[in-house]
Amino acid sequence: MPWFIVILSYLLGAIPTAYIIGRLIASRDIRHMGDENAGAANAYRELGPRAGIVVGAIDAVKGSAVILIAQSANMPQLIVLTAGLAAVVGHNWPVFLGFRGGRGVSTTIGILYVLVTIPMLVLTLPTLLILIIKRNVTPSMAFLFIALPFVDLFFKIPPLLIGYGIALPALVGITTFFRTRPKVLKQT
Repeated sequence: MPWFIVILSYLLGAIPTAYIIGRLIASRDIRHMGDENAGAANAYRELGPRAGIVVGAIDAVKGSAVILIAQSANMPQLIVLTAGLAAVVGHNWPVFLGFRGGRGVSTTIGILYVLVTIPMLVLTLPTLLILIIKRNVTPSMAFLFIALPFVDLFFKIPPLLIGYGIALPALVGITTFFRTRPKVLKQT
């Protein structure tokens, strides 16, 4: 049963929301538009705010859902956390799109909202304010992911969850670096 949960989590994470929305509303592959990322930020820029918000919300729900499914199946915490990781891996490297997906930001946010709800709620308003002021996802997500461990400590979140809340965003950052680096080098 535990491996079924992990595989299911990967497959749920691998549902290519931005790709599907791009095909539905623009008849185009989002991976050939803008920054070529199959995620919410690129959908927002290339398909419009409504599409970007829908993609981000669905991707976050995918992350939340896998945690809730694993918890409701009474899986041990290690399997619950592995299910979350599997969803992010599925989003970033989806079998349905030849392993070329998004960066995992929204999926990670959905996971963390379930695992560390109060700290995430505390950080929602400042994160949104930074997003509105900067009009750029990167500084707002950097703030959220850097501030989260400190807010977790304030609310006495267990160390395992604090570490997980550092590791998942680190995976997002590494994915972003390696996906963006070839484009930056190509431009210089």
